Amino acid sequence: MSFPLLTATAALPALGAVATAAVPAARRTAAKWLALFVSLATLALGIVVLVRFDPGGDRYQLTESHPWIADFGVRYELGVDGIAVALIALTALLIPFVILAGWHDADPLETGSKRWRPTQGFFALILAVEAMVIISFEATDVFLFYIFFEAMLIPMYFLIGGFGDRAHEHGDEAAATQRSYAAVKFLLYNLVGGLIMLAAVIGLYVVAGNFSLAEIAQARANGTLHMATNTERWLFLGFFFAFAVKAPLWPLHTWLPNAMQESTAPVAVLITAVVDKVGTFAMLRFCLQLFPEASKWATPVILVLALISIIYGALLAVGQRDIKRLVAYASISHFGFIILGIFAMTSQGQSGATLYMVNHGISTAALMLVAGFLISRRGSRLIADYGGVQKVAPVLAGTFLIGSLATLSLPGLAPFVSEFLVLVGTFTRYPAIGIIATFGIVLAALYTLVLYQRTMTGPVKPEVAAMPDLRPRELLVVAPLIVLLIFLGVYPKPVTDIVNPSVKQTLSDVHKKDPKPSVEAAK
Repeated sequence: MSFPLLTATAALPALGAVATAAVPAARRTAAKWLALFVSLATLALGIVVLVRFDPGGDRYQLTESHPWIADFGVRYELGVDGIAVALIALTALLIPFVILAGWHDADPLETGSKRWRPTQGFFALILAVEAMVIISFEATDVFLFYIFFEAMLIPMYFLIGGFGDRAHEHGDEAAATQRSYAAVKFLLYNLVGGLIMLAAVIGLYVVAGNFSLAEIAQARANGTLHMATNTERWLFLGFFFAFAVKAPLWPLHTWLPNAMQESTAPVAVLITAVVDKVGTFAMLRFCLQLFPEASKWATPVILVLALISIIYGALLAVGQRDIKRLVAYASISHFGFIILGIFAMTSQGQSGATLYMVNHGISTAALMLVAGFLISRRGSRLIADYGGVQKVAPVLAGTFLIGSLATLSLPGLAPFVSEFLVLVGTFTRYPAIGIIATFGIVLAALYTLVLYQRTMTGPVKPEVAAMPDLRPRELLVVAPLIVLLIFLGVYPKPVTDIVNPSVKQTLSDVHKKDPKPSVEAAK
């Protein structure tokens, strides 16, 4: 039997979470180092998955299949295509930076007679989320996917509700109430989406008789499985609703700004750069493959919702006074671009959407983590409380600038390529929507440049006059992300070579081809 590489990639952080949680409270530094070591070992396994994956080979590779709940046709089935491989690599890459950035975020703090939050629990929960996200990308059994799609809500709930923004803690009951509200809102929104999806999962079993993605897709291709039109549409809507909540897509997005505002910066990165990608990934893997006709039927409405997300998120980002809420609304706008690319049903659009998932994860991590370092120094999330930071902390300001420019998709930085592909892919089939979506780029320039101007330029405020620049640990977090943003902005080929074959297969599932050019090339 060959080594179960995919299982090991998900099991290692899960076992690491258990081991980290078991570390005695008095040995909190050991818990940190253990979590970091496990995350780096998981990254090494993720690199092995990346190296062993053959973009020109079978659709699903490194597969594992074992009986699980045989009476209900449930199997432990894993397999990765190019899209999953890229997102596993992204997840494994970001978690070590999340742990390093949050190195002191859960240190005990005396507030009166109460001791403040267990350090080992914080890092154990991060590893647990990593394990569940990775196996969600690997699962090719619908029921297996559903279990971990829902299970990841539990550690995320405790990370949001139990480990809030340290700058606003210090025994403040109002802050604790706001944090609890954000955590409950996150949980309720995603639980409702999950329960609706559960009904659709049961319906899929009634129709198909099993949960295997490959077998169901093959049966549909062979004509041995027929779904009534209305049945397919209802099942599609059940799956899509849950994924749209997770993504998040307007109008199901309102949990995200609260969750990111009340979380520590590393947890905010975990939410929007890692966990939310499961939603958009699942649209490609499950919605389009299992329900191709229903996907095409719903496309016009989804494109409009994505377009609203782009403009609405950007407009609200312009008016924000809180740094974290600004990044949250910017992410809603960016997820609108990702969903637009998926449902444009073109190879450029879907390739751009997948690349956008990777690039958005890196750019948001860079911006949010630097913002977290900034907030921890000043003790405030409000933009108005800053000014002139670039004069006292030039390295911090410089990295903040690069993260901001990546957020507005400046040419030469990674998000530009993906956003360009999404717009090209959308314009070739839906020109009016493509034109309107470009206004999101203009608004992005407005909110990111205004953010930088108000926080980093101008006279030095007395409260930031003694602000220290980035420390070595913080530089170790930010520098590799900046390098990746520049490298993938200049040379995205390593990622596109991996994802493009899978994108073509997904388009084939929905029986779509790229539109022919309206003007033929001269001979």
